[in-house]
Amino acid sequence: MDILWQYQFRIILLGDSTVGKSSLLKRFTDGVYSDAADPTVGVDFYSRSLEIEPGVKIKLQLWDTAGQERFRSITTSYYRNSVGGLLVFDLTNRKTFEHVRDWHREVGEHVKPHYMVFILIGHKSDLGGERKVSREEAERLASSLGVRYVETSAKCNSNVDRAFKTLMRDIYELMKAGEISTRDGWDGVKSGLNAKILYPPEEEPRESKCQC
Repeated sequence: MDILWQYQFRIILLGDSTVGKSSLLKRFTDGVYSDAADPTVGVDFYSRSLEIEPGVKIKLQLWDTAGQERFRSITTSYYRNSVGGLLVFDLTNRKTFEHVRDWHREVGEHVKPHYMVFILIGHKSDLGGERKVSREEAERLASSLGVRYVETSAKCNSNVDRAFKTLMRDIYELMKAGEISTRDGWDGVKSGLNAKILYPPEEEPRESKCQC
């Protein structure tokens, strides 16, 4: 039985085939890594729950999408019902980096009128000698898209938790600010049975600061 959660965020991983989306998810959810990975067919599902602050547990519902063009009609149906997206490219494969804008644009066309929070992930940072994309140009791309940038390695377990937790925190802060909310007919954010009422920082009741 799943641990009680206050909110559920639906997150989708996007990027070309072989960039390592499945490896990132398996490392984050199961703490394991394998060099041998079968290509994702359609969409795979993972989940993990994390406490974002005392008394507030977030369940991340994580969707691993196939990067191959032949599965695109399947994966696009998942865009609209997601609140967060990890745009993943392979630091050793420049073409996957050049395709990031295409993924970002494609998702943008499908999520309206809803809102999706993105983070850009440069994966396989352990392969420094084979690197084809510099941190500086990746950061410039992230800046132009208005998103954060994190470099990760599922193999070395470098910044994997940080990437997912950063995206989770950004979504949560936008909820507190009232820019993202639960809506009927949308699965991006769902409330649990004991969901907490969120207040923007300036509106948070004074007494809440001294409650246990």
